[in-house]
Amino acid sequence: MVHAYIGDVPLSRKVYALLSSPETLPLISAISMMEIAMKHDAGKLKMGAAEARQAIRDLGLQVIPFDSDHALRLYGLPRHHRDPFDRMLIATALAEDIPLIGSDRQFKRYKGLKVIS
Repeated sequence: MVHAYIGDVPLSRKVYALLSSPETLPLISAISMMEIAMKHDAGKLKMGAAEARQAIRDLGLQVIPFDSDHALRLYGLPRHHRDPFDRMLIATALAEDIPLIGSDRQFKRYKGLKVIS
């Protein structure tokens, strides 16, 4: 089912295998969902609310809300990124002690952040 939603997004074999594994607890941040909605509204992504809801169900994703612990983790976070979405995702991953999937080289500059690329 992962095939249906990755489209042209390049994934490493490692990431694809991880996402396809039944042993993986697939998570998505509410921040990522906000970014998807904003890109859709800007005409940069063809995934409306109904499709996003269906993708979450189909992929069995658990949504992680952005909460006060995540916001507080932004304090003192190095400014390797200016993108507020990336910074919120990094803060969430650090606060939850979970890996972040991404190919952005800047992610690896954050001490303690586990990155899967």
